[in-house]
Amino acid sequence: MPKYAMIIDLQKCVGCGGCDLACKSENNVPDGFFWAHHTVKTVGKFPDVKYIHVPTLCNHCENPPCVTACPTRAMYKDKDGIVKHNPRKCIGCKTCTLADPYKVIFYNKERPHSEWRNNKPLIQGMTPSAEETAQQSGAPYPYYNPERASTYQGIRDRGVVEKCSFCDHRVNHGLLPHCVEACPADARIFGDQNDPNSQVSILLRKYPAKVMLPGLGTKPKVYYIREYNRV
Repeated sequence: MPKYAMIIDLQKCVGCGGCDLACKSENNVPDGFFWAHHTVKTVGKFPDVKYIHVPTLCNHCENPPCVTACPTRAMYKDKDGIVKHNPRKCIGCKTCTLADPYKVIFYNKERPHSEWRNNKPLIQGMTPSAEETAQQSGAPYPYYNPERASTYQGIRDRGVVEKCSFCDHRVNHGLLPHCVEACPADARIFGDQNDPNSQVSILLRKYPAKVMLPGLGTKPKVYYIREYNRV
């Protein structure tokens, strides 16, 4: 079996946020939720100032604390190493969110994408309401991606959690996660860590790699190489 991993080359990253947007559109992620996100920090004193930008997502750990904590096994690690979630088993207890040190699991307190159920037009008699626009698109909302529903709920229910799945619905068909494909700088590299000839394995041999919170022993499968390009 493959063991999937992702490398983020911080020297190539331009901080555009294209990965964040690609993830939202591909996975029907609700407003305010961030399966793919980033942290930014400015340190130092002028003129010696350093800007740090680090893209973040679920780390698909080798030892995932969210899986260990889940009482119903709704959160689980698949044979390919991807940490996945089964909403049919999820009871919304949020134990996984408490156990998750990376804070990348989100809880649906409200019904997602409720803004598209608004039946009031922006301009009375001139524009359709959000609800009418969604109905005309033949989808829950106009930019809904039906392919997401092939392996996971297309839109997760109220009362359950959700998170990044490495776009398993794409990976199953030999495609890259959408954040990888959408990156204009090719800063994200995805592949099989068990394959010594994969680009992931080659880069991990070539460059020293860092992971988030290494002292916890979770063994993340998202690696960072080099430094953010500030020039």
